[in-house]
Amino acid sequence: MASAGRSESRGGGWRNVFALGTVSFLTDLSTEMIYPLLPAFLSTVLGAPGVVLGAIEGAAESVASLLKLMSGYYSDRLRGRKGLVFAGYLLSSTAKPLVALATAPWHVAAVRLADRLGKGVRTAPRDSLLADSVQPGQRGKAYGLQRTMDHAGAIVGPLVASGLLGWGLLDLRGVFAAAAIPAAASVLCILLLVREMPRHERTGAAPQAAARVALPPAFRPYLLVVFLFTLGNSSDAFLLLRAWQLGVAPALVPLAWVLLHVVKMASSVPGGIISDKIGRRATIVSGWIVYALVYAGLAAASQAAHVWVLFAVYGLYFGLTEGVEKAYVADLAPARARGRAFGAFNCAIGIGALPASVLMGYLWDTHGAAVAFGTGGALALMASVLLLAAVPGGGQGLAMDTVQSPSTLQK
Repeated sequence: MASAGRSESRGGGWRNVFALGTVSFLTDLSTEMIYPLLPAFLSTVLGAPGVVLGAIEGAAESVASLLKLMSGYYSDRLRGRKGLVFAGYLLSSTAKPLVALATAPWHVAAVRLADRLGKGVRTAPRDSLLADSVQPGQRGKAYGLQRTMDHAGAIVGPLVASGLLGWGLLDLRGVFAAAAIPAAASVLCILLLVREMPRHERTGAAPQAAARVALPPAFRPYLLVVFLFTLGNSSDAFLLLRAWQLGVAPALVPLAWVLLHVVKMASSVPGGIISDKIGRRATIVSGWIVYALVYAGLAAASQAAHVWVLFAVYGLYFGLTEGVEKAYVADLAPARARGRAFGAFNCAIGIGALPASVLMGYLWDTHGAAVAFGTGGALALMASVLLLAAVPGGGQGLAMDTVQSPSTLQK
């Protein structure tokens, strides 16, 4: 009976992965109808300088980081994670289209803050629910699939926005308002398709006991290295500004954004599978080196044609890191503390987002794009070296279905 239950859980788990992927697809479709157009909206319609863009993006992520930590902690203590996932997506889906009403930069800041707060509520419980849904040796593939569907939405969103604008059906504000349709569909999908899953490594203890489960010593240096990398990983809005600066026509910028997400989508599942086979650390380092090379290329770029090549290569960085970094968190953390681990991971990234984007905006305004992108690439290389030196290799060897002792995890 027990093995039959495990088999049923695995089958239902992959259905859950597809359901959560569908939610991500619809949510990103909505987001990316807005996001590639937002820098132009801020700079041309609302008259905001680059440093304001950096402050808005960074502040929204950093304020949300505290909620990511808290929601992950409480998702371990609650018997189910779906409620927090639903609440987070509902908040974001309600807030995003309100940017259509903005008449000042602070209005955009308020909308982005509400959107990111929703992401803060949902991210750690959703990532934990994904880990609960599949077996350890399939985590890289599962996170890669979720990222693939997310990026598929990021492809469709700009195409929809570009079509609505190009055919003269809607103006910028109309496109922002239309983003409410897929956002509402994502919330319905959570209600109808996503379900709770039994947590692997369940020992019969009450959920409140999760607060007493220690995270392994290897987890802290991993967070510190991720934080260092994040300091050089500013908002991708600066890539869009660089594209405009290098002469990419405004009507073509959403298409460059689509190209980026096509490569993200195509590389996410292969990147996850590679990490299942060769280990998380080697895969992440490969991705961070790609990131450093792309930023060096953006610093040296001198014409619009360079943007298309660099955006395509940049997509490989996401395929090698986005899902893999999360799979590494799931490998390191025991199941009853997994929400807390994902909360801490996302919190570290969120805290680093504000100084990263403000620094990028400051360097851009005072020293130019070359210095700004060069600094980000240098920080990525530093983080790559430290990840190899200070953090143990990750992969199936760490992804075990038991609550392991810290000494076991350090081997």
